[in-house]
Amino acid sequence: MDIFSFVTLFGGLAFFLYGMSVLSDSLKKTAGGKLEKLLKKATDNNFKGLLIGSVITIAIQSSSAMTVMLVGFVNSGIMELSQTVGVIFGSDIGTTLTAWILSLSGISSSDNFILRLLQPTCFSLIFALIGIILIMTAKQQRKKDIGNMLIGFAILMEGMTLMSGSMAPLREMDSFTNILTAFKNPILGVLAGMIITGIIQSSAAAIGILQSLSLTGSLTYGMAIPIIMGANIGTCMTAILSSIGVNRDAKRVTVIHVTIKLVGTLIWLVLFYGGNAIFHFSFLDKTIGIVGIAAYHSIFNIVNTILLFPFSKVLVKIAHLIVKETDEEQEFKLDERLMLTPPIAVAECSNSVTKMITKAREGLDKATMMLLNGYNEEDYNFIKKNEELVDGYEDHIGSYLMTLTTTHHLSSVDKNKSSKMLQAIGEIERIADHANYMANSAEELETKQLSFSEGAQDELNRIINAVREVYTLSLDCYLSDKADKADEVGPLRIVISEMCDAFKASHVERLAEGTCTAEQGFVFNDILYSCGRIADHSMNIVAIAYRSTHLNTGNSSTYMHDFKQRKDHASEMKYEHYLKKYMLAESKAAK
Repeated sequence: MDIFSFVTLFGGLAFFLYGMSVLSDSLKKTAGGKLEKLLKKATDNNFKGLLIGSVITIAIQSSSAMTVMLVGFVNSGIMELSQTVGVIFGSDIGTTLTAWILSLSGISSSDNFILRLLQPTCFSLIFALIGIILIMTAKQQRKKDIGNMLIGFAILMEGMTLMSGSMAPLREMDSFTNILTAFKNPILGVLAGMIITGIIQSSAAAIGILQSLSLTGSLTYGMAIPIIMGANIGTCMTAILSSIGVNRDAKRVTVIHVTIKLVGTLIWLVLFYGGNAIFHFSFLDKTIGIVGIAAYHSIFNIVNTILLFPFSKVLVKIAHLIVKETDEEQEFKLDERLMLTPPIAVAECSNSVTKMITKAREGLDKATMMLLNGYNEEDYNFIKKNEELVDGYEDHIGSYLMTLTTTHHLSSVDKNKSSKMLQAIGEIERIADHANYMANSAEELETKQLSFSEGAQDELNRIINAVREVYTLSLDCYLSDKADKADEVGPLRIVISEMCDAFKASHVERLAEGTCTAEQGFVFNDILYSCGRIADHSMNIVAIAYRSTHLNTGNSSTYMHDFKQRKDHASEMKYEHYLKKYMLAESKAAK
């Protein structure tokens, strides 16, 4: 074996790893948000998680990527630790498909048309041709991603062919056979497999190298089996690296993954080699083929799952024992590891925006209730802290989305979602600001022992209730991602604007009559200003939701434009309904 064989070997490995990376990335893009939806279904029970973990790992062709995603999900709060156990077991089974695909390279040459078509040297080139045609001619990004996926698969198979070819001269070397004989020692074999896989961070690639090696005809079952065991442990290296800088539950995901592999390998070593000591398995000295490696890899992971899956709760307890609890509060943080799968990252941002809306709504509810029912110090402190949290959400989600959209390729759907969220978080944060201002007004009334006249308090009650309704409608409209409630917000926002103008004029009259003081007037006007601004930001949030919904249907209309142009009977009726509901009609009639 000369220097050119080594160049071919490592060049083939480079092709293999790059092809796997392109294939995996393209599959994740093609799958879109379906991955996140599938994982949400895994929350019911571990059996469902097992199935979903297998499906997703088959889709993205990487158990390491699946584990990294799980670490990110737990770190970001999408999943609970206990929900990941079944998914981890499923990913171990799903990853074995790669070895079976690679085993196609072991199909012998034949005059049979079907068999020749199944050889990688044939079908991978067909895939490459289809892929490049899609990339060069398709207008839809999804089709281009499918093209990249086919190209990635062709590169992967070409790498496998190069590695196999480079190892052909080894079959003539006695020194190589002597080296392989050392791997009959189970401990050395496990260590070799673990180190190789740890370095290249891909058990699929390690198994691929082993399958290429088997084509020399020098590899026996006794040599291959411990290396396969070691490869399954080495694949944990990616998960270990991904657990740096994450919260405790996310670290426990890695602990569970490593524990499954270590305990599984230990059980296999004891039972398999204990059985060999008693029964002397004759097949261990027989030559193993490319299909045999794929078969053993599958058997190892499936039996591991059968043995350890019933002890899922025990695995969680072990993880808690190794990574102990502390009283430190974990800071909200979107996990950058999820950017490796952009559709998942976008979905996690959406979940975070939902949490941000929940926080903003809690602050608004407490602030408006203080103005209706009186100052409460506990609620005041909550609103202050809550406003800081909402600010933090805006800063972090905004930065995360900007990084995601500028450094990663997003589908048109995910771009639309990202744009929608970037616009919405600013409006939500401003609403939270006005909840804070309202709390300040309530605190000022308490500190200065001020109280409004009966007329002013009545007007305040009416406009506060109207504001509570408008922000509830708008936030519900955004969260439901439907524009069905949008028609309610426009008329109500106009009524609130008119109420602000009318109530300011009424308050001027009360000041002239001496019913209210100037000091009360400043606070009253501050509250009215916040009410008007909350209604405006609520309108903007609905406009964002409306625009996003209509962009998905190919309609570029905006809610503001549509509402201004709409003079139909239904809109007038809604407007009159809100006038009557908040009694502004009577005020106008009185004037």
